[in-house]
Amino acid sequence: MIKRLSAEAFGTFWLVFGGCGSAVLAAGIPELGIGYAGVALAFGLTVLTMAYAVGHISGGHFNPAVSLGLAMAGRFEYKDLLPYWVAQLVGGVLGAAVLFVIASGVAGFQAGGFASNGYDALSPHGYGLVSVLVAEVVLTAFFLLIILGSTHGNAPVGFAPLAIGLGLTLIHLISIPVSNTSVNPARSIAAAIFAQNGALGQVWLFILAPLAGAALGAIIWKALLARD
Repeated sequence: MIKRLSAEAFGTFWLVFGGCGSAVLAAGIPELGIGYAGVALAFGLTVLTMAYAVGHISGGHFNPAVSLGLAMAGRFEYKDLLPYWVAQLVGGVLGAAVLFVIASGVAGFQAGGFASNGYDALSPHGYGLVSVLVAEVVLTAFFLLIILGSTHGNAPVGFAPLAIGLGLTLIHLISIPVSNTSVNPARSIAAAIFAQNGALGQVWLFILAPLAGAALGAIIWKALLARD
């Protein structure tokens, strides 16, 4: 179990450090910044690379919502849910902490949003609570469908990390303007801790919505798509 939890912690560290790091350090550089598309690709690449690197150890969840969805779909033991959640949260917070240390090394640094998620005034383009809620639930549900389908025994072997990583990239391309894209409570909590814009007051939505979306995805999979 220690190796599995370590793999989850390292994977979630890489997701937060790489994904949020691309947003904090590289997205806004005038004329050279990577923009929304670059940040979306960075998040997808973090999951793709760590799924290949440590997915064979822990299953490569790196996301409390994914762990819940897999448990509800019968692919993961409920008894391991809490330890996985703790490992993912610890890894995510450590990733955000290292990112904060690096980012604060430049003169005039202000954490600001620190790649956190939000609605209303904290949404990148001012989307309200209902819009953000619907986006997070629907996108997390589809993320679970991608994961459950690509890791099924009848799917092509060895390509699941590609499908999952590209799926997460697409999710970010859709929803960065809406909520800054969560679909991952550990990622949202980690960024909100270091943000200086009040994101912690809204992080509840980015805990509940991805968990609800993951549960919905698992229910849809079992009811309509899973083969006997």
